[in-house]
Amino acid sequence: MPKPPGYRPPARALHWLVALAVLSMIPAGLVMTREGIPRPLQDALFLFHKNLGALLIPVILVRIAYRLTHPPPPLPDTVPAWQRQAAAVSHVLLYLLLVIMPLSGFVRVRAGGFPIELLDRLGLGPWIGKSPALAGFAENVHATAAFVLIGVLAVHIAAACHHALIRRDGVWSRMWPIRGA
Repeated sequence: MPKPPGYRPPARALHWLVALAVLSMIPAGLVMTREGIPRPLQDALFLFHKNLGALLIPVILVRIAYRLTHPPPPLPDTVPAWQRQAAAVSHVLLYLLLVIMPLSGFVRVRAGGFPIELLDRLGLGPWIGKSPALAGFAENVHATAAFVLIGVLAVHIAAACHHALIRRDGVWSRMWPIRGA
Protein backbone atom coordinates (compact mmCIF):
# COMPACT_ATOMS: atom_id res chain seq x y z
CA MET A 1 0.00 0.00 0.00
CA PRO A 2 1.49 3.40 -0.95
CA LYS A 3 2.37 5.80 1.83
CA PRO A 4 -0.20 8.63 2.12
CA PRO A 5 1.15 12.09 1.29
CA GLY A 6 2.60 13.91 4.26
CA TYR A 7 3.35 17.44 5.27
CA ARG A 8 6.59 18.88 3.95
CA PRO A 9 9.58 18.87 6.35
CA PRO A 10 9.36 22.62 7.12
CA ALA A 11 5.68 22.26 8.10
CA ARG A 12 6.47 19.30 10.34
CA ALA A 13 9.43 21.08 11.94
CA LEU A 14 7.36 24.21 12.63
CA HIS A 15 4.47 22.12 13.99
CA TRP A 16 6.63 20.20 16.46
CA LEU A 17 8.69 23.23 17.47
CA VAL A 18 5.54 25.18 18.33
CA ALA A 19 3.91 22.12 19.92
CA LEU A 20 6.84 21.49 22.25
CA ALA A 21 7.03 25.15 23.21
CA VAL A 22 3.29 25.48 23.85
CA LEU A 23 3.10 22.20 25.74
CA SER A 24 5.89 23.42 28.03
CA MET A 25 4.43 26.90 28.45
CA ILE A 26 0.96 25.70 29.50
CA PRO A 27 2.07 24.02 32.74
CA ALA A 28 4.50 26.86 33.43
CA GLY A 29 1.68 29.38 33.00
CA LEU A 30 -0.68 27.41 35.21
CA VAL A 31 1.88 26.97 38.01
CA MET A 32 3.44 30.45 37.96
CA THR A 33 0.14 32.15 38.79
CA ARG A 34 -0.69 29.94 41.77
CA GLU A 35 -0.64 31.34 45.27
CA GLY A 36 1.99 30.08 47.65
CA ILE A 37 4.63 28.72 45.29
CA PRO A 38 8.22 29.60 46.26
CA ARG A 39 9.20 33.00 44.86
CA PRO A 40 12.38 31.76 43.10
CA LEU A 41 10.34 29.11 41.27
CA GLN A 42 7.65 31.65 40.37
CA ASP A 43 10.27 34.10 39.04
CA ALA A 44 11.93 31.38 36.96
CA LEU A 45 8.59 30.28 35.50
CA PHE A 46 7.61 33.86 34.62
CA LEU A 47 11.00 34.41 32.99
CA PHE A 48 10.66 31.19 30.98
CA HIS A 49 7.02 31.80 30.00
CA LYS A 50 7.40 35.46 28.94
CA ASN A 51 10.59 35.00 26.96
CA LEU A 52 9.57 31.79 25.21
CA GLY A 53 6.28 33.48 24.32
CA ALA A 54 8.21 36.39 22.81
CA LEU A 55 10.40 33.99 20.84
CA LEU A 56 7.34 32.17 19.54
CA ILE A 57 5.70 35.22 17.95
CA PRO A 58 7.93 35.25 14.83
CA VAL A 59 7.93 31.43 14.65
CA ILE A 60 4.12 31.38 14.68
CA LEU A 61 3.97 34.07 12.00
CA VAL A 62 6.36 32.03 9.83
CA ARG A 63 4.24 28.95 10.47
CA ILE A 64 1.05 30.73 9.40
CA ALA A 65 2.73 32.18 6.30
CA TYR A 66 4.03 28.74 5.38
CA ARG A 67 0.61 27.17 5.86
CA LEU A 68 -1.03 29.83 3.67
CA THR A 69 1.51 29.27 0.88
CA HIS A 70 1.81 25.48 1.20
CA PRO A 71 -1.59 23.79 1.55
CA PRO A 72 -1.70 20.63 3.65
CA PRO A 73 -1.77 17.24 1.95
CA PRO A 74 -5.22 15.76 1.46
CA LEU A 75 -6.69 13.61 4.19
CA PRO A 76 -7.14 9.93 3.35
CA ASP A 77 -10.44 9.15 1.61
CA THR A 78 -11.46 7.04 4.61
CA VAL A 79 -11.76 10.10 6.89
CA PRO A 80 -15.49 10.90 7.30
CA ALA A 81 -16.82 14.31 6.28
CA TRP A 82 -17.64 15.31 9.86
CA GLN A 83 -14.04 14.61 10.92
CA ARG A 84 -12.76 16.69 8.00
CA GLN A 85 -14.98 19.58 9.15
CA ALA A 86 -13.90 19.14 12.78
CA ALA A 87 -10.25 19.12 11.72
CA ALA A 88 -10.71 22.29 9.65
CA VAL A 89 -12.44 24.12 12.51
CA SER A 90 -9.89 22.98 15.09
CA HIS A 91 -6.98 24.05 12.90
CA VAL A 92 -8.47 27.52 12.41
CA LEU A 93 -9.01 27.78 16.17
CA LEU A 94 -5.47 26.61 16.90
CA TYR A 95 -3.95 29.17 14.55
CA LEU A 96 -6.12 31.97 15.98
CA LEU A 97 -5.19 30.98 19.52
CA LEU A 98 -1.51 30.77 18.58
CA VAL A 99 -1.73 34.45 17.63
CA ILE A 100 -4.01 35.59 20.46
CA MET A 101 -1.99 33.95 23.25
CA PRO A 102 1.44 35.54 22.72
CA LEU A 103 0.00 38.91 21.69
CA SER A 104 -2.30 39.13 24.71
CA GLY A 105 0.56 37.96 26.93
CA PHE A 106 2.85 40.61 25.44
CA VAL A 107 0.25 43.35 25.96
CA ARG A 108 -0.49 42.17 29.51
CA VAL A 109 3.20 42.22 30.48
CA ARG A 110 4.13 45.50 28.78
CA ALA A 111 0.96 47.39 29.79
CA GLY A 112 1.55 46.09 33.32
CA GLY A 113 4.97 47.76 33.28
CA PHE A 114 6.92 44.50 33.43
CA PRO A 115 9.98 43.52 31.42
CA ILE A 116 10.34 40.92 28.72
CA GLU A 117 14.02 40.37 29.30
CA LEU A 118 14.90 38.93 25.89
CA LEU A 119 13.25 41.78 24.00
CA ASP A 120 14.74 44.35 26.36
CA ARG A 121 18.21 42.85 25.87
CA LEU A 122 17.73 43.13 22.10
CA GLY A 123 16.75 46.79 22.46
CA LEU A 124 13.16 46.16 21.45
CA GLY A 125 11.44 48.58 23.77
CA PRO A 126 8.09 48.21 25.42
CA TRP A 127 6.04 49.61 22.45
CA ILE A 128 3.14 49.92 24.88
CA GLY A 129 2.89 52.37 27.75
CA LYS A 130 1.86 51.33 31.22
CA SER A 131 -1.91 51.01 31.46
CA PRO A 132 -3.54 49.05 34.27
CA ALA A 133 -6.85 48.91 32.36
CA LEU A 134 -5.21 47.55 29.20
CA ALA A 135 -3.11 45.12 31.25
CA GLY A 136 -6.23 43.83 33.01
CA PHE A 137 -8.10 43.40 29.73
CA ALA A 138 -5.15 41.58 28.14
CA GLU A 139 -4.79 39.38 31.22
CA ASN A 140 -8.45 38.34 30.93
CA VAL A 141 -8.07 37.63 27.20
CA HIS A 142 -4.89 35.63 27.87
CA ALA A 143 -6.45 33.58 30.67
CA THR A 144 -9.65 32.85 28.74
CA ALA A 145 -7.77 31.99 25.55
CA ALA A 146 -5.45 29.71 27.56
CA PHE A 147 -8.34 27.55 28.70
CA VAL A 148 -9.85 27.49 25.21
CA LEU A 149 -6.42 26.51 23.86
CA ILE A 150 -6.11 23.70 26.41
CA GLY A 151 -9.51 22.36 25.34
CA VAL A 152 -8.81 22.58 21.61
CA LEU A 153 -5.38 21.00 22.10
CA ALA A 154 -6.92 18.16 24.10
CA VAL A 155 -9.33 17.43 21.24
CA HIS A 156 -6.52 17.78 18.66
CA ILE A 157 -4.23 15.39 20.55
CA ALA A 158 -7.07 12.92 21.19
CA ALA A 159 -7.98 12.93 17.49
CA ALA A 160 -4.34 12.43 16.49
CA CYS A 161 -4.03 9.49 18.91
CA HIS A 162 -7.32 8.05 17.61
CA HIS A 163 -5.96 8.11 14.06
CA ALA A 164 -2.57 6.73 15.15
CA LEU A 165 -3.67 3.97 17.51
CA ILE A 166 -7.20 2.98 16.49
CA ARG A 167 -7.86 3.89 12.86
CA ARG A 168 -4.24 3.60 11.69
CA ASP A 169 -5.28 5.45 8.57
CA GLY A 170 -2.15 7.51 7.86
CA VAL A 171 -3.39 10.78 9.36
CA TRP A 172 -0.86 10.63 12.21
CA SER A 173 2.08 9.81 9.94
CA ARG A 174 1.38 12.89 7.79
CA MET A 175 2.70 15.13 10.60
CA TRP A 176 4.99 12.80 12.55
CA PRO A 177 8.50 14.31 12.38
CA ILE A 178 10.15 11.18 10.98
CA ARG A 179 8.53 9.64 7.93
CA GLY A 180 9.77 6.25 6.76
CA ALA A 181 10.84 5.62 3.20
